[in-house]
Amino acid sequence: MNESIQTIPLVNLSIAFVPAILTIAILFKWSLNSSNALYAISRMLVQLLLIGYFLSYIFDSDSAGIIILILAIMVLASSWIALGTIPDLRSQLFKFALLAITVGGGVTLVMITQGVMVLDPWYSPQSMIPIAGMIFANAMNSISLSAERLNAEIGRNTPYDEARKIALQSSLIPVTNSLFAVGLVSLPGMMTGQILSGVSPLIAVRYQIMVMCMVFGASGIASAYFLVLVRPAFEKKLAGSG
Repeated sequence: MNESIQTIPLVNLSIAFVPAILTIAILFKWSLNSSNALYAISRMLVQLLLIGYFLSYIFDSDSAGIIILILAIMVLASSWIALGTIPDLRSQLFKFALLAITVGGGVTLVMITQGVMVLDPWYSPQSMIPIAGMIFANAMNSISLSAERLNAEIGRNTPYDEARKIALQSSLIPVTNSLFAVGLVSLPGMMTGQILSGVSPLIAVRYQIMVMCMVFGASGIASAYFLVLVRPAFEKKLAGSG
């Protein structure tokens, strides 16, 4: 278990785009939003290429200030993206999403990096940035799902307490399914990457347990806190529609 991870030639990498292109073709054939999917794939490609070069610079600089700046950008971006499911309320609820992701994701990030992994230095870029990315991304997805479902339930004049329960449960469906599936249906990204790089599966399992717990915790805390924060805004909307 000491082989270095295989470098993928660019020609081989291009084959990975074939299933994605087929999916876009299906969307186009079915008169769905194929242009948005194409834009998403293109944006993903550009973003990852840029971040690859950027991370190389970050890892070499080894600066706590730069890491803090990157974490702040992550939180701001994820908070804005999370509310894409309710664009008409995006500006109004942005501060709540920002606070929820900062608290839910931030607390989880500190506990994982300083309590579980005990990073040295505390801002170690090679660990801090990937871990923060997973935490904030899952908190973002959870808030996005909860916001969309809450808005839908309030639109049906569902009482807020009941709507909140439905929204929180719905927001946790993806991460809960991943808990059920891990090890049986899927080997998640971190575990797969470690095994491919030669790490013992027994060690990779410990890291994956850490990841699954932090993802579930960050998603649940962020989503629940968001639903608490937005209550006045949605109760006002519910009263106005009543």
